[in-house]
Amino acid sequence: MESNYGSFLTIWNFLLWAISGIMVLTGIINLFRYYTRLARRKTYKDKHDFIRDNESKAIFYTVIYFGVAVTLVVNTLQTETVVLSVVWFFLRLFISVGVGTLILYIGYLMLKYSYPARLHKKLQKLRYTPRINPKTGNYMKLLSEEEEDVHLDEGMQAEENVFSVDYDVWVDELTGDVHIEKYPGHLQAYQCNTCGFQTMRQIKEEILLAPTENTDGEIERFYECGYCGARRHKVLKVARLSQDLDNYKLPDELHFKEEDRVRSVTVEIYIGKNQKKIYDFPNTEQASRFLKEFELDNS
Repeated sequence: MESNYGSFLTIWNFLLWAISGIMVLTGIINLFRYYTRLARRKTYKDKHDFIRDNESKAIFYTVIYFGVAVTLVVNTLQTETVVLSVVWFFLRLFISVGVGTLILYIGYLMLKYSYPARLHKKLQKLRYTPRINPKTGNYMKLLSEEEEDVHLDEGMQAEENVFSVDYDVWVDELTGDVHIEKYPGHLQAYQCNTCGFQTMRQIKEEILLAPTENTDGEIERFYECGYCGARRHKVLKVARLSQDLDNYKLPDELHFKEEDRVRSVTVEIYIGKNQKKIYDFPNTEQASRFLKEFELDNS
């Protein structure tokens, strides 16, 4: 019996080391594949969008692969003790699962609370790095919010006015060449089925059935396109009330001393425990307009 148990442990340890090696290799390949695809992006805008959409996923999957690898390796340690009794085998299995769970949880917390700030800085750097005109090699100037409107059509301006889309306009001052880049806005808006612009915003809502602590409710939301004026509505369920809800109140306006000298405004909105949203604006006027438009449901 002891001989069979010892043989089982030998095979068990070999398999776990082999699988852990495969997990580590898979994690490395996953990162290598991500950075290879990133290197193929030629423009700052392409790199910005690729990092925004893929980097957190690549890191998350790599953490999973490495966490599984560590779990398997821990489950091969102290074999000289485990061989004494099958009880030690299950105890080691329990400890290894706990270690792996802890690694995954720490990785999850870092990606949720620490990593977003670093990602934000990386994306901001890519977004505002001076562009070079591919035709002439000249450096291009990023226009201010006031200067860029002349290069945007009415639909684009409407999208910016509801904060659903943000456009950056780069101009080659020597040749007059214009390059427009499109970025997600600070607030959620839907694409209008009539005009096609992302300017469909909620204008009001009506309570059809008030929620209680025991039953769900219903509300009807009404939407209107900020560009063409098209309207639509839909009925949504509202979760039952909770006595633990926090009340949030945002300031209506921002006021600074010497506002004309303010170059940028950063708004950090904290939602729940250790959760926050970061928004950047070129002036206090836009920041104030944003706070008036901001709805907690859209964050």
